[in-house]
Amino acid sequence: MSTRTTSDTTTEQDGIQSRLPDLTQLFPELAKLSGAVRNAVRNGPVPQTTIGLMLLRAAQIVGSTYHAVSLTDNLHNAGETEKRITAVATWQGAPYFTDAERVALELVEAVLTPNPFGERVSDELFAKASALYDDEAIWTLTVAIGHFCLFVPVALIGKPIPGRPIGKNYSK
Repeated sequence: MSTRTTSDTTTEQDGIQSRLPDLTQLFPELAKLSGAVRNAVRNGPVPQTTIGLMLLRAAQIVGSTYHAVSLTDNLHNAGETEKRITAVATWQGAPYFTDAERVALELVEAVLTPNPFGERVSDELFAKASALYDDEAIWTLTVAIGHFCLFVPVALIGKPIPGRPIGKNYSK
């Protein structure tokens, strides 16, 4: 297992700055809420690798460099292979994922991608998820997506600095 570290050198050299100050300094209750939700997801029945891959796909869909960098680093640190991490963007045709991971990736895509022809999460997709996950696991996936979505506007509007740890990712 290789361990990657993230350096602030590139962001400092590039002069990248956040647009807003650290949210948790202004709203400390949100840090507590986020921590509680994160712990609930961690303690749920879905493997953290599956959650990480699913959320990386979410970051790609919403265009959040901050989240994509953080989630990629977390997956590397958890021992994920470069092939699997890279293939998340093209998971449909990649041979590297289990059926359960594929359903999680399909679920997050359905939630975050508009469907002009009907429901985003179809009965067929829900049935596929139900065949591989019990109710608690589906709720774990759902809560993980919701937690991620809570912080999408934070990343896209506030622009925390990619690659920096929480608490050190704002410059303002």
